[in-house]
Amino acid sequence: MERKKPKLLAPAGDMEKLKMAVLYGADAVYLAGTAFGMRSFAGNFTDAELPEAVALAHSRGVEVHAAVNTMPRGDELLALPAHLERLDEAGVDALIVADLGVFKLAEKYAPRCRRHVSTQQSVANAAAASAWYDLGASCVVLARELSLEEIRAIRRDAPPALELEAFAHGAMCVSYSGRCLLSNYMTGRDSNRGECAQPCRYQYALMEEKRPGEYFPVFEDEKGTYILNSRDMCMIDHIDDLAAAGIDCLKIEGRAKSAYYAAIVTGAYRHVIDDVFAGRPADPVWRDEVEHVSHRHYSTGFYYGQPGQYYQNSRYIRAWQICAVVQSCDGAGRAVLSLRNKFSVGETVELVGPDVKPISFTVRDLQDMEGVSCTEIRTPQQLFSMTLPCQAPPMSFIRHAVDLSGKEE
Repeated sequence: MERKKPKLLAPAGDMEKLKMAVLYGADAVYLAGTAFGMRSFAGNFTDAELPEAVALAHSRGVEVHAAVNTMPRGDELLALPAHLERLDEAGVDALIVADLGVFKLAEKYAPRCRRHVSTQQSVANAAAASAWYDLGASCVVLARELSLEEIRAIRRDAPPALELEAFAHGAMCVSYSGRCLLSNYMTGRDSNRGECAQPCRYQYALMEEKRPGEYFPVFEDEKGTYILNSRDMCMIDHIDDLAAAGIDCLKIEGRAKSAYYAAIVTGAYRHVIDDVFAGRPADPVWRDEVEHVSHRHYSTGFYYGQPGQYYQNSRYIRAWQICAVVQSCDGAGRAVLSLRNKFSVGETVELVGPDVKPISFTVRDLQDMEGVSCTEIRTPQQLFSMTLPCQAPPMSFIRHAVDLSGKEE
């Protein structure tokens, strides 16, 4: 099988995240409007913002895929045709659809958009992939639960014109993706309607029916048990294997995650993909970058077998925090920045940005916008200036090492 360089698809939960994904090297972004998307707690895009988002992405040669991947109830269908028409008129390149009825409505009301079949459909064999192609799909987003061997078989037996997309990085579901009933049962928030409360991450105890209110811990350690605690996927070390299996598009999970996450993970995968397909050894600095975002312990998903659970705790690893975002910077490295978290003169921080490898330096000067020197900037979103170790493009970050792993997201 001829190895083809896969496209990189990055999450764009809101306009800031979209800008980050585009600047840090995505070939395509995926987003949603304010309805019919599986991440209702992401910022998402209003009807007025959608054309602006598409125009911004297209100006950089980046495709836009819009998620319309909930399983709508009958009374919700009345609003769907108008929503699909808006996506079509906005210039969206592809729709990510899970429901068969929505898939057919998209053919009628969004005829200029390609139709991609969501991972919610759990496409796990070539027969299912071929059936969707026969119905008009141009791409299927494969089930996360597949091995590379199974994906190779699908690529061999499915129509050659059908694109295969697969997740390469991000959170994994303890159930078949999006089909878990725990959230709905326990909180009334439906995972199939974009509202999963992630009860698989909770800590549980045993209660006997005749002893209400008495909770008996189920011990794995002194803090509890984590039998449902799935790890995050990270395939940045295995780009060649993913491409060799015939995957056309690598997807980064995370529309509900931060703009910093969208930027850093997109940039890391962009550089490693480019290194691999240029025949260069992947620069280890980019592999290290995925350790600089909030994440659970990594695994390779189901690609090489069962990923297993992580039993020690249910916390995120959060060893770095954003201090500021670069707004502008001159050739001498004098920059205007917007504050995110306070930091001080004398502190050691890192600069990282689009095509800027991490550079560690000590903060020597801080000034407010009136030119008054400060030892610390404290007000969130406040603009200030400082000298960076090199010229840095807008949307670069200043960050510092700080252990926030004890705080749940």
